[in-house]
Amino acid sequence: MERLRKEEIVEALRAIFENTNLVVVTQFSGLSVAEASDLRRQMRAAGATFRVTKNRLAKRAAEGTPCAAISELFTGSSAIAYSDDPVAAAKVAVAYAKANEKLIVVGGALGGTALDRGEVRSLAELPSLDVLRARLIGLLNAPATKIAAVLNAPASQLARVLNAYAEQGESASGSAPTD
Repeated sequence: MERLRKEEIVEALRAIFENTNLVVVTQFSGLSVAEASDLRRQMRAAGATFRVTKNRLAKRAAEGTPCAAISELFTGSSAIAYSDDPVAAAKVAVAYAKANEKLIVVGGALGGTALDRGEVRSLAELPSLDVLRARLIGLLNAPATKIAAVLNAPASQLARVLNAYAEQGESASGSAPTD
C-alpha cells in the first residue's frame, strides 16, 4: 500500500476515533463477503458504520485520541463499528455476533472510556437514544396529564352529583300523586 494512501487511512480513522461517541472493536475470521455485506446493511439501518481496519494503521490513528486505550484490542482480523448514537453500533455488533460466531466483539470505547467485551454487551442491552428520549417525554408529560385529571375531577364529580339530584327530583316528582 502506498504511503500516501496509508496516511489518508490513518487520518480518516483518527477522525473517527476523535469525533465518534462509540467505537466497537471486533474480530472476524472467515466472515464471507455476503455476511460482511449483511452486517454493513444492518449497521447502516441502525445509523452505524462497520469498517475493516489494518491493525498497525488503527493503532497509529488511535494515538493521542480519546480511543487511545483501545489500541491493544487491534489484533488478528480487526474491524470497527462506530456510531454517534451511544448504543447503536454495540446493539448491532452484539446481535450479529450472537447469530454468527465468526464475528467476535473484543471491546470498545465510549466517549474516551475503554470498554471490555462485557461492558459492550451491557451497553447493547440499553434502549436507544430515541427510545430514552421518548420515555423521558412520557415521564415529563405524565404529571401534566395527572394534574389535568385532578383539576377536572371536582368539576366532573360536581356534575355527577347535580345530575343525581336532578334524577332524584324527577323520579320524586314523577311518582308523586297528582290531584
